[in-house]
Amino acid sequence: MCEMALWYFEYANFNATGNRPMGITLWAVTFSAFKKTVSRLLLLVVSMGYGVVRPNLGAVSSKVLLLGLIYFVASEALELVEHLGNINDFSGKVELFLVLPVALLDACFILWIFSSLSKTLEKLQMRRNFAKLELYRKFTNSLAVSVLLSIAWIGYELYFNATDPLSELWRRAWIIPAFWTLLAYLLLLVICILWAPSHNPTRYACSEETEDDIEEEGISLTGTGIKMVGDLATKLERKERKTSSAADHVFGLGEDLDLEEDKRE
Repeated sequence: MCEMALWYFEYANFNATGNRPMGITLWAVTFSAFKKTVSRLLLLVVSMGYGVVRPNLGAVSSKVLLLGLIYFVASEALELVEHLGNINDFSGKVELFLVLPVALLDACFILWIFSSLSKTLEKLQMRRNFAKLELYRKFTNSLAVSVLLSIAWIGYELYFNATDPLSELWRRAWIIPAFWTLLAYLLLLVICILWAPSHNPTRYACSEETEDDIEEEGISLTGTGIKMVGDLATKLERKERKTSSAADHVFGLGEDLDLEEDKRE
């Protein structure tokens, strides 16, 4: 709401005077860059399984924060170049120099998000936690659809800019940034629906990875030990049966011999 209010006053002043107000534009750009950074960090943290598979990020948290800080600075610089000034006081080379870091950082976010999702799905499948597995599969499908829509919209944006070099279609140019705002809102809505409070919240309760692994290993070792002890006990029992049967056979022969001697006497 604060971001939209700032952009409204910024565009209203620009429409009335023809100049962009420095203070309002700076705050609006800062809010916009902060929102983009937080949305990407939220997707990355959720993809890593924070709060569902792992209780904390551990040593990875510093890398996540560093990537978010770099993206915030790069996005802030690009937005300032695009919105400060009357029309465009900067050359195309300067704008291209600022667009490339943002594009590369977006690619890093996408790769890291999908690699984290792949690892999270693999862990859940190994643990046979089907409730969480189904949840993350739906989340992965939603992200895949959003990526495909983003690629298609980037192609349309390139076509729009190529066919309108003089900005004659400025009345329809608002749909370009509006799509990205709508897509971010839809992804946030999907996360809210998937992680909504339920009547059985224990299905999605966080379980530490190390404890589960230790328990599984302990169960396997215990089962192996019980099996070995059981086999040894079975072998000893068989030996005792053979020994007792042999002894009974010998004692039986001795009794027969004593009976024959008694008959002869």
